[in-house]
Amino acid sequence: QATDIGVAILDAQGETVFCNAALCRMLGMTESQYRCAEREGFPGRSYFGEDGQPLAAADLPAMRALRTGLPVESMVFGIQPAQGDRALWVASNAVPLFRPGCDAPYEVICTCSDITALKSARDLLARTQASAKIGGYELALDTRRLVWTEEMYRLFDLPADVPLTLERALALLAPHSRERALIDIDEAAKGYVTTCEYEIRTALGRRRWLSVVSRPLRHGDTVYAVTGMCQDVTERKLVELELRRKAVTDAVTGLPNRESTLEELNRQIIATRDGGGPALLYVDLDRFKVINDVLGASAGDRLLALAAARLRESVPDGALCGRFGGDEFLVVLPQAVHKDRLGEIAETINAKFRRPFEHDGEEFVITASVGVARYPDGGGSAAQLLQHADAAMSEAKHRGRSTWQTFSPAIARRLENNFAVESQLRHALANREFRLAYQPQVELASGRVVAAEALLRWQHPQRGELHPLAFVQNAENSGDIVAIGAWVIDETCRQMREWRDAGLRLERVAVNVSYRQLLSESFLDFVVEALRRYDLPGNALELEIIERMLIEDTPDTMQLFKELRAIGVSITIDDFGEGYSALNYLRRLPVDGLKISYDFMRRVPGNETDAAICEAIIRVGHGLGLAMVAEGVETNEQRMFLLRHGMRLGQGHLFSPALDASRLAAFARARAFSL
Repeated sequence: QATDIGVAILDAQGETVFCNAALCRMLGMTESQYRCAEREGFPGRSYFGEDGQPLAAADLPAMRALRTGLPVESMVFGIQPAQGDRALWVASNAVPLFRPGCDAPYEVICTCSDITALKSARDLLARTQASAKIGGYELALDTRRLVWTEEMYRLFDLPADVPLTLERALALLAPHSRERALIDIDEAAKGYVTTCEYEIRTALGRRRWLSVVSRPLRHGDTVYAVTGMCQDVTERKLVELELRRKAVTDAVTGLPNRESTLEELNRQIIATRDGGGPALLYVDLDRFKVINDVLGASAGDRLLALAAARLRESVPDGALCGRFGGDEFLVVLPQAVHKDRLGEIAETINAKFRRPFEHDGEEFVITASVGVARYPDGGGSAAQLLQHADAAMSEAKHRGRSTWQTFSPAIARRLENNFAVESQLRHALANREFRLAYQPQVELASGRVVAAEALLRWQHPQRGELHPLAFVQNAENSGDIVAIGAWVIDETCRQMREWRDAGLRLERVAVNVSYRQLLSESFLDFVVEALRRYDLPGNALELEIIERMLIEDTPDTMQLFKELRAIGVSITIDDFGEGYSALNYLRRLPVDGLKISYDFMRRVPGNETDAAICEAIIRVGHGLGLAMVAEGVETNEQRMFLLRHGMRLGQGHLFSPALDASRLAAFARARAFSL
């Protein structure tokens, strides 16, 4: 949403599932107007190519990519709006996306850049050059004698009195143009007219492009010479090269962008011989998000540029470094790099990134996690190599960051399992496979049940009951967490109403909330509606979030939290101390409580370090006036430790595991907490 490049995502039927604000601005309409126009087939709109000829909608980049399954790079075309406004010229790329094992794309990502001004400048330049002086030449086929006009000497930066031969003229052409010029001369000698653009290096070393039309000269049926007209088209060519450079280059780092990097990877795969192939390294910067939030976007961009330069230093000659997006980079290693060197190169990248970066006199450490996949064992296509290198990078992060991991059969099995879980998750809610268990939160001194935490369980048809760790990350990745989370809130409120009607007065029930849920524009409305539906006050519901959410999108997060608190809903940070623990966010954001992580509690009071951390967290929470709960209380020694440091509430197996709703009610009544 933040980029000034237009972005649209289309499904397999060619219907838009996402378009960003930049695309809508480019087309002069709002998103709702865009959606409406799409449903009506964009009435009155027409398309045309660079040559001015009409272009069918089916030949636009996104539709071509869907139809062929191949990326479309740097296609330039015009869009004529229905109202007769001036035409819009765009440079567009389209990249098809594939699911594992599928040959047909399920989506295509299309990017568009507005090049109307550059196109107008190029066209004006072309019209101006039409009235310019044009150089000419004549080559006698029998003697190979070459004659030039005065303008030709100027174009080649040669003095007019310098003796000229065909060999000397050809020597001033770039190698690829030299070969083409010889072919065109032979074609003209056979009686054909040829048109081509040649790149030259003048006698003064200047780089120019000439548009050359070569024709045969005849005596009767015999071609005796070849003549040609040459015009300097360097300015137009430079504009075209700049357009292409912008279309394939990342503006922040100067590296090739995602589309051009994957295009090069695909090209190397196609050119693969003898069973080898290129390798792909997926490089992700560790904790860059934290530094970017602290320093700001401008400083973050400078650090990304420094990271790109360091990445280029880390790879061998012939490797292509590209920016995938955000803080992620790709490295394409050619077939010539032996597979035994891949680990060495990945380790070199890790080592280079362990050195601090300098910014405004300060040093910052931004390490890198690297995933490696090589064709064909690590993937049979560019899309598979990208997916598998990404999975290997995630494994490297899981192993502690600042390391590398090669894609392996074990990672492949995990990917297949994730894909199966995500496929089954889509039907789990409709099939009523989810249930909630409730773990009581008790007063540490008296043992009274004060509140409870709702914990999600999935009764999987084949694997039995699954806890959230086995599937929540998959639900996050697929987006299903939004619907699942909405069900959890509704079911929690329904159960709370049932308990209260039965005379059980728990103060509140806590529900874990995903960051993807908070991103949903309907989240607040759904919470309000669930409370209204079951006639509950806002303070009957507590939302538990993890620390990472506090720094993902501070302005939106703060506003949402304020609106939730305004209706009485409390916000608690779950597993405090495991994440970024940015105390500045505690001071500024409207949160109500902290939960001490089980990972700290399980070594208390025996481990002095963890005991000191827990004591510090308790002091911070009490100092800020926040409600405190300790989870994972399993021994009486832990309970006494918490009481000595002023803690009121705890939960854990010392008191009770998670229970179903009826057993939780019985447990609470047995603790004399019913009214």
